[in-house]
Amino acid sequence: MITVRAILQDKGNAVWVASPETSILDALRVMAEKNVGALLVMKENEVAGIFSERDYARKIVLEGRMSTEARVKDVMTSNVISVQPEQSIDDCMALMTEKHVRHLPVLENDKVVGLISIGDVVKAVIAEKELLIKQLQNYITGSR
Repeated sequence: MITVRAILQDKGNAVWVASPETSILDALRVMAEKNVGALLVMKENEVAGIFSERDYARKIVLEGRMSTEARVKDVMTSNVISVQPEQSIDDCMALMTEKHVRHLPVLENDKVVGLISIGDVVKAVIAEKELLIKQLQNYITGSR
């Protein structure tokens, strides 16, 4: 069983953040520079929300708002769903599917230790399945 901790060990635990007062345009610049689809929104070392490409598309672009005038706090998702390092990738996949989210902050002792995406989870699922297939092939053929 692959855990969130294993994903973070593989990808690293860098988390890109914005403050609630950050302009949408500045947040988008960071996302583009870091090649990420979401920023964790932090206020006084606490998770205040998450700002994603989906938030931008639905709450700025579709509503015809200006990226230079709006702030992250105006469009971020405030109800943040998080996971812990010990949780399995199956738990994450179920949570992401049920809650329709693509990013999960990872909290340990109420501190942010990482952020995983649906891509990270899918990559881990595929790796786990490939290992199982290889083990089964070795078992069937008698190889080691």
